[in-house]
Amino acid sequence: MTQPANTAARRLVETLVMNGVDRVFCVPGESYLAVLDALADVRDQIQVIACRHEAGAANMAEAYGKLSGKPGVCMVTRGPGATHASIGVHTAHQDSTPMILFVGQIALTDRGRGAFQEVDYREVFGGLAKWATELESPERTVEVVERAFSTALQGRMGPVVIALPEDILHEDGGPAPIRPVVPAKAALDPAFVEQVRERLAKAERPLLVLGGSGWTTEAAAAIGDWAERFGLPVSLSFRRKDILSNDRPNYAGDLGLGCNPKLTARAKAADLIIAVGARLGENPTQGYTLLDRARTAEILIHIHPGAEELGRVWAPMLSATADNSLAAFALATIDPGREWKAEAEAAHADYQAFSTPVPVGGDVNMSECMAHLGDILPPDAIVTNGAGNFAAWLHRFYRHRACRTQLAPTSGAMGYGYPAALAAKSIHPDTDVICIAGDGDYLMTGQEIATAVQYGINAVVVIVDNGTYGTIRMHQETHYPGASRVIATDLKNPDFVKYAEAFGAFGVRCERTEDFPAALDAARNAGRPAVVHLITSAEDIAPTRTITGLRAK
Repeated sequence: MTQPANTAARRLVETLVMNGVDRVFCVPGESYLAVLDALADVRDQIQVIACRHEAGAANMAEAYGKLSGKPGVCMVTRGPGATHASIGVHTAHQDSTPMILFVGQIALTDRGRGAFQEVDYREVFGGLAKWATELESPERTVEVVERAFSTALQGRMGPVVIALPEDILHEDGGPAPIRPVVPAKAALDPAFVEQVRERLAKAERPLLVLGGSGWTTEAAAAIGDWAERFGLPVSLSFRRKDILSNDRPNYAGDLGLGCNPKLTARAKAADLIIAVGARLGENPTQGYTLLDRARTAEILIHIHPGAEELGRVWAPMLSATADNSLAAFALATIDPGREWKAEAEAAHADYQAFSTPVPVGGDVNMSECMAHLGDILPPDAIVTNGAGNFAAWLHRFYRHRACRTQLAPTSGAMGYGYPAALAAKSIHPDTDVICIAGDGDYLMTGQEIATAVQYGINAVVVIVDNGTYGTIRMHQETHYPGASRVIATDLKNPDFVKYAEAFGAFGVRCERTEDFPAALDAARNAGRPAVVHLITSAEDIAPTRTITGLRAK
């Protein structure tokens, strides 16, 4: 049955096309079949990637938004489909990523009856999304979808959820879209920039902290070149290590989990902190201990695209609402009349020492493996990860050299890395995309290897298999030490090489550090989705930490 040309479903798809959407990640459902049918008519403009789990689809959409700067689009069915996808919405919220989740919904005429899979999406997603709504007037379809794009992109970026009652989708969709949404962006007042210059000119130990989303490559380069010219030490916020090249001579490291103690000390000793885009939340501030409100009132200049984030935790000396990239260009015009190159040199030396491989007791040294990645991958390679202690090795010992090359959840979401890698590889098929995943982490979304094979998305995943939920095991050993107290953290894993091969992917096993380069090379050149099954020891639970050492404390 061919739909009329002006249904709400068709107007929705027309609005996606108008706004440059080129991919939709989904798990199909009967509740939004009309939208899928409309997408069939624009196959040459929008690729529909059917995933094996809604969490995988939502994570792919979030990663797409993070990498492209445009809203990633995900479509799922009602009830369980939507709740499975909520993990991606939560990550988009925490990571300030533009994303739109469309949820098939029961017929509007059945609302309130407790119908099959009925959910109130405004209530469920109200605290997770920037805006959660339901399409109730079909003639306003374009208006609602355009507002979703504006909301996702303006201010602090984030996710929007739109429920689509299945009966509404077949009705007259009202006017067609006329032009793409152009998000409003705030810039810094010249008077504010002058105030920053005055404070910077008086600073002896300044620190620039960059974070958040929405950075353009040009803006990142502009503020990076400016800071380097004057020797201003720069730190990047939690899981934002790709904003600037980590090889810059003034790069001081990232304020994340497992932070370099020397960087922590430097931040505490700073007499001026200029934070652009970073929310300065729990992880960057080391559990809210790095700063205190009395001190920030004297030394913090906070710039963020979301006005609601300014003064939320820390009382700043100066604050301004501005788009990160526009703010970066404005700051890059400042001449402070002085330099701090000795400070920058010391800060970068501390970073280089901290990111140099460390010894371990097992046969696989993860620090050397991650350093090898940095040595052999090109600067534009995209590296992804989910959550777990395995990621500490990646973040500490891998050095990013280009903007938009890191996909990592500040939300701490397990299972994020592999779907993120598939999204990245689908956008950039000729770019190296490597996912570093823990064993427990990977199996939360590992079935998406079927999606990779189906669509020829040849990303590589390195599965770091130590047979345990590493982060929880580390805390367990810290607070309840002893072999008899280990509970619920040991894992019995499959043979991941056979797992990969069962899907038609390539697999290789690696049990020694010296074998990792060859295994990685084979995976990168397999010509199909690939898995490196890297066997590590749980004893080496984290960089410079062992289970034996934790038990001895």
